[in-house]
Amino acid sequence: MPRQDFEALDDAEGSARTVTYGVGLVAGAIALIIVCLLCARLVFY
Repeated sequence: MPRQDFEALDDAEGSARTVTYGVGLVAGAIALIIVCLLCARLVFY
């Protein structure tokens, strides 16, 4: 088997983690907005 390039693996893992955190933050923000809209609808209607 060929030798693994651990530095390249670490770099790829770091960029994948950044993308994962970014997607998670966006999904969390969207979920928070939806919950706020639903709660506001229940309170004001």
